[in-house]
Amino acid sequence: MFVPCDRGGGSASSDFKGFTLLMPAVSVGNVGQLATDLVISTLNMTKVGYFYTDCLVPMVGNNPYATAEENSMELSINAEVYSLPSKKLVVLQIRSPFIKNKYRPFCQTLLSWVKSSKCARVVLLSSSHAYQRDDEQLLGTPLRYLLTPDLEKAVGGLMQELNWKEMEKVAAYPRINDTEKVLHIPGGGITKLLFTESCSKGIQMAVLLKFCSEGDNIPDAFALVNYLNEWLQLVKSEVNTSSQWKIPSSWRLLFGNGLPPALF
Repeated sequence: MFVPCDRGGGSASSDFKGFTLLMPAVSVGNVGQLATDLVISTLNMTKVGYFYTDCLVPMVGNNPYATAEENSMELSINAEVYSLPSKKLVVLQIRSPFIKNKYRPFCQTLLSWVKSSKCARVVLLSSSHAYQRDDEQLLGTPLRYLLTPDLEKAVGGLMQELNWKEMEKVAAYPRINDTEKVLHIPGGGITKLLFTESCSKGIQMAVLLKFCSEGDNIPDAFALVNYLNEWLQLVKSEVNTSSQWKIPSSWRLLFGNGLPPALF
C-alpha cells in the first residue's frame, strides 16, 4: 500500500488523478530500474511516499539521488514513490528482488492502488533476455512495446507514427505447432503477469522493453529511457542522447566501488 511521507506536503496525497504511473520491472540487467533512476534524477522528482509490501526483499540504503552532503544521509528503502505534478507524473521505484511466489500478490496490491489513486495509465519499463529471441525478434531494433486494449484505443495510432515495433508473440510449441502463438518475455520478471492482469482489469498499461544481456547495462538503460522519451517527452530534445539525462550519484557504486562513508 502507499504510505505518504511528510515532506511531500499536499502532493503526498494518495490521489494521483490523471497522473501517469511509471515503474520498472525487476528484470534482466535491472534495465528498467536504471532507466527509472535517470527519470527521477533528471526531473529532480520529490519523494512523496513509500510502497509498503511484504513481497519484496527488505533493504535500506543511503539516498541514491544525493546532491550534497546534507541529503546524502537520508535513507531509502525497497519501494519508494516520487511525484512531479507539473508533468502529471508519479514514479514507483523498486530496488530489491521479489520474494519467491510473491509476484501475484504484488500485482494485485499494485493494481488496486492504481485504481484507488486514480492514475490514468501505467508505463512499465522492462527487459528480456536477448539470447532467447526468435528469428523475427532478431530483426531491427531491440526495443519493443505492448499496450493493453484500453490504452491501444488511446495511443495506438501514435505508436504507429513513431514506427515502434510491438512485442511479437512466439510459437507456444516451436517446431511442433507454430500456429499457436503466446506472449513470452523471458527474464522479464513480473512483466507478463502485470500486463495480462491489467488487460483483464481494464487498466491502461504500456510495457516498454529492451532485449539485452547481463553485464554493464547502463547503455541499455539510456536506450530504454530515450525510447520512453520519444513518447512522453519528459525532457525536450530534438535528438535523444545520453547527455540530456542526469546520472544519479548512486551509480558510482554500480561496479564495486567502496561504500559511501555517510552510510555509516
